[in-house]
Amino acid sequence: MTTTQSIPKLLSFDDYINDYPDDGKQYQLIEGKLVEMMRPIGKHEEIGGFISFELGLEIRRLQLPYFIPNTAAIKPNRPNTGYVPDIIVLDREKLVNDTYWEKASSISLGISAKLVIEIVSSNWRDDYLKKFDDYEELGIKEYWIIDYLAKGSARYIGSPKEPTISIYQLINGEYQVSLFKREENISSLIFPELLLTAKQIFQAESRL
Repeated sequence: MTTTQSIPKLLSFDDYINDYPDDGKQYQLIEGKLVEMMRPIGKHEEIGGFISFELGLEIRRLQLPYFIPNTAAIKPNRPNTGYVPDIIVLDREKLVNDTYWEKASSISLGISAKLVIEIVSSNWRDDYLKKFDDYEELGIKEYWIIDYLAKGSARYIGSPKEPTISIYQLINGEYQVSLFKREENISSLIFPELLLTAKQIFQAESRL
């Protein structure tokens, strides 16, 4: 006698947001499967908090129609996938056109986000490969990868490998990258007056 095993159902993005586990953990949807997000280590949290604070100051100073949510998911064009970035800067004026925002604190349109930031942890390939492709295809204007432990391969951050911030800016539908290290001042099209060096971000040091 032979037995057949049922193939687990691949979750859609709507399944992901409608039936999100109520267990206090955080998940992303990767190719139809829930993947638990690892609890970040201290430095990861320091950098994330520092960047959110500095960008929040710029938003308030310039009175921009942007805000930084605590958590928000992104539905890329890739099927059965949903990402929860470390930091996302949203545009209030564009969210009215995004049907996922009010019902699920999620976005599906690239114009809803001005900037997405990923702080590299163990799965660096996701940040440099999958998310790069998906954010570019979605049309998100700017994407930062903060690689404070220099985990990415040399093809992405150069050789010798050292802590690097890669800033990808969408130009004619494709991301163009600039790399920032040590005392170099970062350059952002979304926040052109932001005065921060790569070192300040890596060490989460105040400008004051």
